[in-house]
Amino acid sequence: MAGKNHVFLIATLLSLLVSSVVAHGGKQVGVTYDERSLIINGKRELLFSGSIHYPRSTPDMWPELILKAKRGGLNVIQTYVFWNIHEPEQGKFNFEGPYDLVKFIKTIGENGMFATLRLGPFIQAEWNHGGLPYWLREIPDIIFRSDNAPFKHHMEKFVTKIIDMMKEEKLFASQGGPIILSQIENEYNTVQLAYKNLGVSYIQWAGNMALGLNTGVPWVMCKQKDAPGSVINTCNGRHCGDTFTGPNKPNKPSLWTENWTAQFRVFGDPPSQRSAEDTAFSVARWFSKNGSLVNYYMYHGGTNFDRTAASFVTTRYYDEAPLDEYGLQREPKWGHLKDLHRALNLCKKALLWGKPNVQKLSADVEARFYEQPGTKVCAAFLASNNSKEAETVKFRGQEYYLPARSISILPDCKNVVYNTMTVVSQHNSRNFVKSRKKNKLEWNMYSETIPAQLQVDSSLPKELYNLTKDKTDYVWFTTTINVDRRDMNERKRINPVLRVASLGHAMVAFVNGEFIGNSSWTPSK
Repeated sequence: MAGKNHVFLIATLLSLLVSSVVAHGGKQVGVTYDERSLIINGKRELLFSGSIHYPRSTPDMWPELILKAKRGGLNVIQTYVFWNIHEPEQGKFNFEGPYDLVKFIKTIGENGMFATLRLGPFIQAEWNHGGLPYWLREIPDIIFRSDNAPFKHHMEKFVTKIIDMMKEEKLFASQGGPIILSQIENEYNTVQLAYKNLGVSYIQWAGNMALGLNTGVPWVMCKQKDAPGSVINTCNGRHCGDTFTGPNKPNKPSLWTENWTAQFRVFGDPPSQRSAEDTAFSVARWFSKNGSLVNYYMYHGGTNFDRTAASFVTTRYYDEAPLDEYGLQREPKWGHLKDLHRALNLCKKALLWGKPNVQKLSADVEARFYEQPGTKVCAAFLASNNSKEAETVKFRGQEYYLPARSISILPDCKNVVYNTMTVVSQHNSRNFVKSRKKNKLEWNMYSETIPAQLQVDSSLPKELYNLTKDKTDYVWFTTTINVDRRDMNERKRINPVLRVASLGHAMVAFVNGEFIGNSSWTPSK
């Protein structure tokens, strides 16, 4: 009798741990997961996601961008939450216009898509200060992203505010909304060692703090092998099908939070290219190796408006993504990936419920297939790792031609419906022509107030952030230098040299109101 009670108790606890489903509107809604995939409203799902950042476009663009993503075969939109635009001054919040996070998430839901909310609150994202507001720097004794009481206090306060906003609008899937995943912190593994034990304890605190907010949907941490408890560790990179070491617990699914569709550009860089074929290969590889969610970073990059870009990053962000800066489809990338998503969806039942197998077909070719014993459900991926030559191989009695470094998808283990190197999407190009309206445009001048360091209390320029409060990139440094004219006469009128020790990106010098020269910082080759 005691043994039976013990088993019942364990089963009950497991049920509570795995499930966060609640009753809503007469239906069960919510998100759980197992070792194979996320489970949404009681069903395992294949998820094709794309990053679109609300402040990098305008609200009138959001519906069309989301609709184009959906037409491209996506069913999830991912976005960061940008702390420094929402709370530029401590306690003063802005969620208006392009910063209307609630409206953006609702627009996703209205288009029948899911959403992933990456709170950070440090986000990197090639964004000014990594998304952290300037005023945090002035908090006494603060150490960013560490087991540090001041930082944890303000971080938790902001994260809680965002979560409460989402709950109030019923935007989590556990409430019937579109948000199926949330992320806390961001690629912390890359800096964790620098914090030593304070890094280990901080990441455990961050994960457990997030879990305690009771959103009813899972939390993720990207590139975080020691993600605590039920927080899912995920992969970022270009080829996670080969680089991801896997979830840190056997009951967690394999999720890919950033598949880089190109590379963000800094000033002086040429356009960044990543072929549609290479992107498709990486995604097919991922799903053939137990992956269940891929997110394209970025699917639409958009524009870094005002001063939002990080140092040297151009205003045009991920223009080579499937949707370019203006939201136009880049072909063949958009169309080739659309065809890929369609092919993978044909494999859905086998991928989510079938038993995985691997078969070596030649030195460079392998077959990965999923099938349900006793049924006709079967899907296969024939992968060639030979980057130079095509090859013909036999699989289950049939011959298949594989182009070099490609994957063929067989939703029934017989017929090829897609090959990652075979592009059937139409190519397009974007051409710039002179506008006929150019002479009719009205130009407005923007005047920026530039602070000045007027007190001569230092022989060196003061630190920029402290002077400007991160409201401008420009500052005047004013000082007085007395030059003895008699010395100049004795030295045959050798002019003095003005030398300024500064790490500023550019400097313009005036003496007695007269321009005498300028200099700019150049990165070493």
